[in-house]
Amino acid sequence: MSKVAGKLNKNINTKKNKNIKIKLKNKLKKPVGASAKRRAQTHKPTKKIQEKELIIIDEKQGLIFENDKTLFGYFSIPIIEYETQFKENYNMASDFSLIEQQEMESLLEETLDDPDEIWMDDSTFEDLTVHTLVKKIETLQQVFYYVAVVYINTEDNYPTFVFIHFPTKDNVILEFFRKNEIVFHKKLEAIQFAAIEGDSLLEGDYLAIGLLEAMLIIRSEKDISTDKFKDYNECRDSSIDSPDEIWRKVDSSGHILVTFIKEFSDMGIEDLHYIVVTEEDPEAQVNSLLFSFPTSDITLVDRYRQGENLEAEDVATESSH
Repeated sequence: MSKVAGKLNKNINTKKNKNIKIKLKNKLKKPVGASAKRRAQTHKPTKKIQEKELIIIDEKQGLIFENDKTLFGYFSIPIIEYETQFKENYNMASDFSLIEQQEMESLLEETLDDPDEIWMDDSTFEDLTVHTLVKKIETLQQVFYYVAVVYINTEDNYPTFVFIHFPTKDNVILEFFRKNEIVFHKKLEAIQFAAIEGDSLLEGDYLAIGLLEAMLIIRSEKDISTDKFKDYNECRDSSIDSPDEIWRKVDSSGHILVTFIKEFSDMGIEDLHYIVVTEEDPEAQVNSLLFSFPTSDITLVDRYRQGENLEAEDVATESSH
């Protein structure tokens, strides 16, 4: 476990009375069965014992049932809750029809076996931890996601009960079911070169990963090699404490992104800049640190000069307590 994130927070005040508190993240927890195979039938796990034909959901936790009736009775509250949440967030105009959803049910097994994301919710229901598995599906015609909300056996780390599952191309319902904490992201190992303790990238945050991937696509081949990124980690705190520029914009998905830019002219690299990307929560007035990186590509730096310029040259900094 990393040190308390609150001890690393910064308050940055501009002459516009813009208070920006940077929230650093804790390290990613150990993935839940990230490499294990997962198999389950919708609402009907079929592992049985001898002639009794008992349905075993989690023997270690005492979740053993004589038949489907007692099984569904035990899980009736979360089943009803998830079905209600789906109906309240489902938009027929922007998502798959119910018939199309039925035609895609075969994607459930693929999602259980090889999810791209695993989210853990241990607070919604008393004495019940639920996991949401998300898999990105790409075809020639479209890109969408398959979602499965499941119970994961605590001993073997595989799903033994599916509360609800569905395909979706609607980001609204997808975001709703991504809760409360992401504990696994398939792309996490691939982006370790850019992850630093305290940022959302280290936690496998899908927004941070998506923004990093977009940056890697447009950066120059002559830019600083990604395997050298960690050589510049010390530049991050300085870029937050005393940036040359701060830019604030709202992206196409409604995320409020606040970017800190600082030039470093004394490190032996021409046009070296360090860029820190954060996400603003307007209600909590806290910015979560998404990711950061060094670059000597001026064209790339210009791409982050978008939106409202918060006049960072006049920023005064102070440590938060």
